Amino acid sequence: MLNPIVTVFVLLVLNGEGMMRITVEAKSNVHIVYLGERQLDDPELVTDSHHDLLASVVGSKEVAADLMVYSYRHGLSGFAAKITESQAQKLSELPGVVRVIPNALHRLQTTRSWDFLGLTSHYPTNILQDSKMGDGVIIGVFDTGIWPESKAFSDEGLGPIPSRWKGICKSGDHFNPASHCNRKIIGARWFIDGFLAEYGQPLNTTEDQEYFSPRDANGHGTHTSSTACGSFVRNISYRGLGRGTIRGGAPRARLAIYKVCWNVLGGQCASADILKAFDEAIHDGVDVLSLSIGYSLPLFSDVDERDGIATGSFHAVARGITVVCGAANEGPSAQTVQNTAPWILTVAASTMDRAFPTPITLGNNKTFLGQAIFTGKENGFTGLTYPEGTGLDPTSAGTCQDLSLNSTLVTGKVVLCFASVIRRAAIRVGAATVKEAGGIGLIIAKYPSDALIECSDGFPCIEVDYEIGTRILYYIRSANSPTVKLRPSKTLVDKAVSAKVAFFSSRGPSSIAPEILKPDITAPGVNILAATSQLDQMMDAGCAIRSGTSMAAPHVSGIVALLKAIHPDWSPAAIKSALVTTARTKDASCFPLFAEGSPQKLANPFDFGGGIVNPNGAADPGLVYDMSTSDYVHYLCAMGYNNSDISRLTGQSTVCPIEKPSMLDVNVPSITISNLRNSVTLTRTVTNVGAPISIYRAVIEPPTGITVKVRPDVLVFNSTTKKISFNVVVSAAHQVNTGYFFGSLTWTNEQHAVRIPLSVKTEILEFYSDDN
Repeated sequence: MLNPIVTVFVLLVLNGEGMMRITVEAKSNVHIVYLGERQLDDPELVTDSHHDLLASVVGSKEVAADLMVYSYRHGLSGFAAKITESQAQKLSELPGVVRVIPNALHRLQTTRSWDFLGLTSHYPTNILQDSKMGDGVIIGVFDTGIWPESKAFSDEGLGPIPSRWKGICKSGDHFNPASHCNRKIIGARWFIDGFLAEYGQPLNTTEDQEYFSPRDANGHGTHTSSTACGSFVRNISYRGLGRGTIRGGAPRARLAIYKVCWNVLGGQCASADILKAFDEAIHDGVDVLSLSIGYSLPLFSDVDERDGIATGSFHAVARGITVVCGAANEGPSAQTVQNTAPWILTVAASTMDRAFPTPITLGNNKTFLGQAIFTGKENGFTGLTYPEGTGLDPTSAGTCQDLSLNSTLVTGKVVLCFASVIRRAAIRVGAATVKEAGGIGLIIAKYPSDALIECSDGFPCIEVDYEIGTRILYYIRSANSPTVKLRPSKTLVDKAVSAKVAFFSSRGPSSIAPEILKPDITAPGVNILAATSQLDQMMDAGCAIRSGTSMAAPHVSGIVALLKAIHPDWSPAAIKSALVTTARTKDASCFPLFAEGSPQKLANPFDFGGGIVNPNGAADPGLVYDMSTSDYVHYLCAMGYNNSDISRLTGQSTVCPIEKPSMLDVNVPSITISNLRNSVTLTRTVTNVGAPISIYRAVIEPPTGITVKVRPDVLVFNSTTKKISFNVVVSAAHQVNTGYFFGSLTWTNEQHAVRIPLSVKTEILEFYSDDN
């Protein structure tokens, strides 16, 4: 059988922080044959039907069995198999086959954060206590696995494993279910066949430090799992910084691990493996799924299985499982948000009310405060230098990622450099260059952002903004023998440290469907201290500090588990609505939230969705914008997907209306209009989940230059009226093309303020042709 050569473009995120682009060529003949919703109840019959279908093309059941990689038989129907392009074409033409697509690779995307979110464990009246800390709820995590010996996964004080649980712990390298699974880690599976087929070569577990088992060599999965539902571990710090108690959002929830990402090139995850993990997780009985995984731009469509996450999550949500995903780390550019399907809960990353100020004292006795994770010893005054350049580009020698150093001039000194690129790689490269030249520290002048990275071996890498960097440079140029003293970082927790949307956090609007607001919500994802693998080079006492939307997503997953414990009958859409409509758009001092970027600006819904998550408010939202499969079908029809694709996805015969439905009428907890010309009327429906007898009144903050009217503007609920629909009429007051302006619509009564964001852009002149 011939193996076609396919060029696969891969994007990596290292620990959710830095990014590099790599192009690899791999022999890939794994294809995903998607059959939609399963039609048979018996999983064995489903698998037999898959072998029969494959055998009809490859010649026999024996050959089909050898070629089969996975049979998806629980939450969806389909299979992954090693086939040629011509065989894939023949399969795609068979009745019942939705599509056949090649396998694809995906990438990987705390002590203070829970107090910041109002979930202090010793406070008697909050959602943490009301939910019994998530006891009985099962969180599934798709990631790089788990380091089971971590104290964060102790089962002390937990009761029996929920009787409804159908999952297993699968053995493998250095992973024994009898000793490594417990009443906390109740499930652990690993999926690698799709990745190995794509990788095209054996996985060298020694060179890549990997295990053929659920054990985590990377640390990413252990970090996200402990953030979602880790047990209490007291008196933890990172080399003395951020001291406190680490725990997950739902510390008594149970944990099911699905290792789908492998420690190669920073972390790789295959669509075939992800889909199989969804299939098993649905069967196992998880309540929440947490994925800190994404693809790359441009995005696949919602019905393209190469995404894997959109398709798998649809089947999970249809069964009442909330799926939480990171928004990705491509910010601050617009239209970079990923995991944009309306049934997914998409999470952006913010900072919190904690900083790590690090004093820099110059030889002229002037002291500046930088930011760092520097835990080494304080040294006395030492030499300070900046590598001056010559020629046509005299500043290039002092650029952090391109430092040109003379060891004689640098040995024993601290070096100042200026970062001309945003990514964290500039700091790593600069620090390595300075150390190699004999330097003892690095001051990095860069655009200010709060996501910090510790340089290895306690080497001081202190970040300042360009203004402070320039003042330090002027001192160096004016002094005969410039000197500096670097002191270790301190931990500052104060409401004066305002939370902001993180620089790296991907921004909306969605590049697939701008009328569906993404991201949905924001949670802490900067400098998060949590458990990690013992192989993590930045590990201290079993923990590490990481940043990324990878860290923000499990915060929300933990909160969703608390909500599920209190409201087990709420749908995933109801939970999303509760989070969005109660989120905070102001900081602890009641000032509007900012978003890091170039320049820093006031945050808007494309930065943070509804705002920073407010767990206690979400437990009692008053009203929710609920959705079911029929609402998602409305969305799929509005997107213009064909009837057969939609029918197979939903498992029900679907015929979209001849007149395409309006995307504006999808019942999401937001209103986004990307091309308002004159006036448009849209509909929303709210469900009362508060007191049966309630009256709500509309409060409108219209976007600039936009008129918004709500009909009716008073909603009256009683014991028989639990759902009410209303119309929103949005009109442009100016006849000019604009960017987006923002406002809100809030339903209020004495106890609740149910707020949804409004985002409107007027487009009087069209920039493209639409024949529909």
